[in-house]
Amino acid sequence: MGKKKVKGKKALKKKLPKSKCCLSKTRCKRCPIRMLKEGTLPPGYTVKKRRLVKVEKLTKKKLAKAA
Repeated sequence: MGKKKVKGKKALKKKLPKSKCCLSKTRCKRCPIRMLKEGTLPPGYTVKKRRLVKVEKLTKKKLAKAA
């Protein structure tokens, strides 16, 4: 008996990057730093201080509130 093929959304789902870089010299496939460099990070994410963070779009309301 063989393995069943997965169809639908599960088959198309890509793995998200790790939430924190493991600091190894050889980057793993899910390393956020490597994915940022290659441009394969999902939209809305970036890397700051070796951690994966969600980018928040700034609006005029939010800027006025912060000031």
